[in-house]
Amino acid sequence: MKSIQPDDFRIVSEVALSQFPTRLDIDADSDEKEAKLDKVQAKLSALQDVMYAHNRYGVLICLQGMDTSGKDSLIREVFKEFNPRGVVVHSFKTPNSTELEHDYLWRHYLALPEKGKFAVFNRTHYENVLVTRVHPEYILNENLPGIEKVEDITPNFWERRMEQINHFEKHLAENGTIVLKFYFHMSKEEQRQRLLRRLENEEHHWKFSAGDSKERACWDDYMKYYEEAISKTSQPHAPWFVIPADDKEMARYIVAKIILEELQKYSDIKEPELDEKVKANLAFFREQLK
Repeated sequence: MKSIQPDDFRIVSEVALSQFPTRLDIDADSDEKEAKLDKVQAKLSALQDVMYAHNRYGVLICLQGMDTSGKDSLIREVFKEFNPRGVVVHSFKTPNSTELEHDYLWRHYLALPEKGKFAVFNRTHYENVLVTRVHPEYILNENLPGIEKVEDITPNFWERRMEQINHFEKHLAENGTIVLKFYFHMSKEEQRQRLLRRLENEEHHWKFSAGDSKERACWDDYMKYYEEAISKTSQPHAPWFVIPADDKEMARYIVAKIILEELQKYSDIKEPELDEKVKANLAFFREQLK
């Protein structure tokens, strides 16, 4: 299998999604991809244990993508070897009445990872510059000063909001949270096929909603706003990675490998050493226990 390099997927300048593949042309069957993922899972699990003991960094994994792009199944497969005490998954849906009484980032602050732990955001704070741009009427629910109608929402409003997100993520990074963001780049045709499979398979009917078709009709708008959001918020301290998502197995392996290699850059993450007094008296404690 072709070697996967995180920098091949990292965004460092303005992005045009049409120039990114939605599928990697590699010579690997399903068994080989699964075996590769298993090896990375084992290394990630061991690293998670060390990070939990080290207790200096939290890790925030942000997953974004169109409906059916594979975020749920990736979470299940990539993090299944993790100790449950060390990872928490948050799925952000339409803000409820309590959340709307606060600023749009408030509910995301509440879900941030503790030191030594991972938090996975399945849909993220970026919904506030994606869904709300496609449907700007949603902003009116936030009851913001000076925003009485959709026409009050100017381009400068979105510029400021993305600047606020950059400040939010910089604050996190400067205080010990490692932020990694992944966009699942799926083709419109692949989404059509996946939606059809949901309709044709009774066991998956529950996954389908009328809203899926409604949002699919806005595909071009979503692509435009994803490009703008990714381009303006991919920073060295909080990078975006565009992941080819038409092949779910390959997407899982790529994301897992990127997470592992990005975390391995932190050379200070080590298991804590025993207190010197305890270390000097190990023989004594062994005798006590015997």
